[in-house]
Amino acid sequence: MEWLNYHHLLYFWWVAREGTVARASAELRLAQPTISGQIRQLEGALGEKLFARKGRNLVLTDTGRVVYGYADEIFSLGRELLEAVKGRAPQRPLRLMVGVADALPKPIARLLLEPALRLGQPVRLICREDRPVEEFLAELAVFALDVVLSDAPAGPGIAVKAFNHLLGECGTSFFASKEIAAARRSGFPGSLDGAPLLVPGDGSSLRRVLEQWISSQDLRPTIVGEFDDPALMNAFGEDGVGIFAAPTILEAELRRRHQVEVVGRVESLRQRFYAISVERKLTHPAVIAIRESARRDLFR
Repeated sequence: MEWLNYHHLLYFWWVAREGTVARASAELRLAQPTISGQIRQLEGALGEKLFARKGRNLVLTDTGRVVYGYADEIFSLGRELLEAVKGRAPQRPLRLMVGVADALPKPIARLLLEPALRLGQPVRLICREDRPVEEFLAELAVFALDVVLSDAPAGPGIAVKAFNHLLGECGTSFFASKEIAAARRSGFPGSLDGAPLLVPGDGSSLRRVLEQWISSQDLRPTIVGEFDDPALMNAFGEDGVGIFAAPTILEAELRRRHQVEVVGRVESLRQRFYAISVERKLTHPAVIAIRESARRDLFR
């Protein structure tokens, strides 16, 4: 039977948390060569590289992220064990490990996740963010994640068997600063012809359906910016750089947070949102709460 050296795992965990061997060395009060050697032994035992160098810092590889997730849980359980033996352990929280796809607007992710924190029992929510769905699937396969939230389903031809659970859908609204909205609201959607437009990056499902809709309407807006980060796109829209599209269910929040106005709405321009899991039938109580609340309340 193969055994994992937990000392090696602990040193890896500290370096992953601190970002450099030097900082981990200071925290652990151990020499840097000692820590580096222990991590190399762990990589040798696992047969995979856990870190890649980025400037002066170390960043986790895909395998490193998976190992870190397990290590974090292992040492968290260790702390709970000590508390339990000493009679001070509170009710153990239900852990929910979520991957949030990079193209999913953060306000949508927050609205989807809120019901998981209202289960009536303690829940520890752990979010992994800013990666495409495909990069999260390996973690789903080894149960390092419970679910992935995305604006698009996991596509065919992937190595991991995953199931797409539709949470809901809504139309699309176009937003702009007060001045641009006032000038472009009349005659919408024809008023988008020649208008400055901010669009999501190529990896977004909204980008694809937006381009198809613009072509079907024979519109020729001027694309002045492309953004992988929806929040950055919204900020540029607030500054009056151009018009941007977002899910209609976010109208109230975007108007409040970014001081933008609605130019127009297109109900036929549908946006869909998914929970992706390795289960055909969801069983995690928090994930079930997310699905049921989304279908019953958010996208009703």
